[in-house]
Amino acid sequence: MPEHSENAAANIVDSIVDAIADNLPKQKSVRFEDGSISDKAKRLFGGQKSVHHVLGGGKSADVLLWRNKKISSSVLAVATAVWVFFEWLDYHFLTIACFVLVLGMVVQFAWSTFAGMLNGSPSKVPRVELPDELFANIGSAIGTQVNKFLGTLQDVSCGRDLKNFLLVIAGFFAAAIIGSWCNLLTVIYIGFVCAHTLPVLYEKNQEKVDEFLYNTLGLLQNQYQKLDKGVLGKVPKGIIKLKKSD
Repeated sequence: MPEHSENAAANIVDSIVDAIADNLPKQKSVRFEDGSISDKAKRLFGGQKSVHHVLGGGKSADVLLWRNKKISSSVLAVATAVWVFFEWLDYHFLTIACFVLVLGMVVQFAWSTFAGMLNGSPSKVPRVELPDELFANIGSAIGTQVNKFLGTLQDVSCGRDLKNFLLVIAGFFAAAIIGSWCNLLTVIYIGFVCAHTLPVLYEKNQEKVDEFLYNTLGLLQNQYQKLDKGVLGKVPKGIIKLKKSD
């Protein structure tokens, strides 16, 4: 039964990709400034590198690519359960934390009480302790990524590149619109699900997806060239020097 479901899902994805690729006009002849669409897209996706290598390799890539279906499905199930608890059942973090702590205390109380009654001596209940290095590593990793993100934004802001600046601004506006549709937890969950589904779908349908991306890049390149010639090309570049009045 699970194999039948996986085959049905794969067939649906294949039909969607085929329909999109057939309806798109062929744009492989369009040239970028430094190469063809095919070459540009291959550089964006790591050239001849595998999807596993692009994702960094290791256990995290194995989970994202479903090398071990039990672990990957468990991770996705836990994320789904967390999202359902907070979004659908309208629980709050403090409520869940209190329930978990109460359950842990009840288990330890029952363990120590009944074990002492059966053995005739107090039983040593294992203590739960989290290493301090865990929190230090988490904080350091988060701080590093936040600093990289802020540094990238500052480079774009101070780089005097109007095109990149407008692209980043447009990206933030798009994120703001998506954020108005759903809350942060839902956005994080959608990103988590995409991270656990899109890479494996791309790996299984790499040729079809590449062809679709090449055509899409060609269409975007044509539209950008029109926008550059009609609007962005007319924007004055450089620093405007103000004349001092005598």
